[in-house]
Amino acid sequence: MAVTYIDLFAGIGGFHQAFTSLGAKCVYASDYDKSARGTYEANYGFEPAGDIRDINPQDIPNYDILCAGFPCQPFSIAGVSKKKSLGRKHGFEDIEQGNLFFEIIRIIQAKRPRIMFLENVKNLKSHDNKNTWAVIRQNLLFNDYYIFDKIVDAQYYLPQHRERIFIVCFDKHTFPNIDFTFPEYPNKRIAELKDIVEKKADDKYTLSDNLWGYLQKHKENSGLKGNGFGFGLVDLEKDKVTRTMSARYYKDGSEILIQQKDKNPRRLTPNEARKLFGYPDDFVIPVSDCQAYRQFGNTVVVPAVRHTAKQILETVEEYKKGRARAKYIQECLFERLVV
Repeated sequence: MAVTYIDLFAGIGGFHQAFTSLGAKCVYASDYDKSARGTYEANYGFEPAGDIRDINPQDIPNYDILCAGFPCQPFSIAGVSKKKSLGRKHGFEDIEQGNLFFEIIRIIQAKRPRIMFLENVKNLKSHDNKNTWAVIRQNLLFNDYYIFDKIVDAQYYLPQHRERIFIVCFDKHTFPNIDFTFPEYPNKRIAELKDIVEKKADDKYTLSDNLWGYLQKHKENSGLKGNGFGFGLVDLEKDKVTRTMSARYYKDGSEILIQQKDKNPRRLTPNEARKLFGYPDDFVIPVSDCQAYRQFGNTVVVPAVRHTAKQILETVEEYKKGRARAKYIQECLFERLVV
């Protein structure tokens, strides 16, 4: 019988790609964004439910694993800086996004998944003087889960520097005394930049003189003020890894610009973005370029998630074998004592 999972804050299905490729079955998904739900349906054959706050846990089928890349903006370095500059709350005080972690708690209290695989930005552990992470841990421990976490950098799988915290939890009642070790990074990337960047791209992806001039001036002014802003210009002859692509990529592409000979730099194409996140060649992109950039910027790097997902499933199998061996030994000892 296949392992089952649900895909919360599903986006365009990075967790779906990872777990389904390992033989698991998705029995439920949800995401508040209508455009992302459309992309999810185009690729997986069903439309996710909407806003998690409107979900009745009793409407969710029984499942083994809860997957959730819950919103990261309230905890990310860039997100916190922007909210502060606008005088807005961040972290758990962000009413719209920060409290959504507690929706996960609401669902696990009702459905009691055996395993959880959560993902967020690296800054989650340090946000608010580590108080945010303390609250998350306390809630998971209070609900009787073992917690294992690691900062994983996707650049060891694909050429994008993208650090995210992976949080794996096991139900203490189902798996008493289980131990989990995150897998070591692979020795070689699945693809390099030269495999991802297309030799020719439509001219529409080349930056206009105005935009390119603005980005250069902005970088110069930031440098004079001692700030760290600067576009990420990729030289395919020298550079091996790009910067992190975020959901704001659609605005100016400044995070990852491809250098061009005798022309202004260009943005990645949506197809290049697809490959930079490890989605397969047959992945359907049924939306505008703007929406595609948003959706890929919000997703996970599929091979990185798959590597940890594989380790989770293998750990469970080893745990079951260990329990079976222990039971067999106990039965043999009992028989000897009886004889």
